Amino acid sequence: MSFMQKIREGLSRFMEGRYGADQLGMCTLITGLVLSLIASFARVPLLSFLGLALYVVTLFRMLSRNKEARQKENRRYLVIMGDIPVKCRQALKRLKNRKDYKYFKCPNCKVLLRLKRGCGEKEITCVRCGHKFSQKA
Repeated sequence: MSFMQKIREGLSRFMEGRYGADQLGMCTLITGLVLSLIASFARVPLLSFLGLALYVVTLFRMLSRNKEARQKENRRYLVIMGDIPVKCRQALKRLKNRKDYKYFKCPNCKVLLRLKRGCGEKEITCVRCGHKFSQKA
């Protein structure tokens, strides 16, 4: 058995029964890294301390054996974050395509729809609720 295999097996035995990484853990780790980088450039010791605190919290969560509590924390985080990443991606896509499409909401169900620019006024049927209305592109 090689040295690296021994280390891998030892680490595997150590992590057995522990929680490990999840979305909240990755978020705290990345936030801690960003705060540490900002602190190193701006020379603000408080940010450096906050970054270190987030590293400690991340390590605590990853090495915890209380999986139920960590899963509950992660679920709460996912509920709070909701669909923020999806909305950000959609906003960037709308920004990128703003010259080709006009985006608008259905007056009935508020779903976001788009129309090719320059096609004039169109009679539109909402894909979600079936409401008919006219929209100028």
